[in-house]
Amino acid sequence: MKDMFLNEKCLQLYKFVFIGLISNLILYFSYLVVTQYEIGTKVAMSLLYALGVLQTFVFNKKWTFSHHGQFNVAFLRYIVIYGAGYFVNLGALVIFVDRFGYPHQWVQGVMIPLVGVLLFVMQKIWVFRVQE
Repeated sequence: MKDMFLNEKCLQLYKFVFIGLISNLILYFSYLVVTQYEIGTKVAMSLLYALGVLQTFVFNKKWTFSHHGQFNVAFLRYIVIYGAGYFVNLGALVIFVDRFGYPHQWVQGVMIPLVGVLLFVMQKIWVFRVQE
């Protein structure tokens, strides 16, 4: 029984990582393309972040967590945690790019997996938690 539970947890993590990798690869390369056309880094990140939130909600709710709870509650919670993730990401761009002068491509590349870990944990314990 314990092995089955651990396997299910691992399976959710693998699914989350798979969805995140595909989504973030597409969005990151879109970010690199969009920022070449004199669209600001923060505007580009904001627009693509919103697009990523919408597309990953559907996949994570149905496939990763097989959530059958109320759509509205889960979606509101999803927006809240992704809003927090957005501000963490934005703060990193302001601090490391604007203040310290690091290349925005590298900062954004590092923030994707860091914010991803935060988002997985919050989805598991709050957004799509299994009701007893």
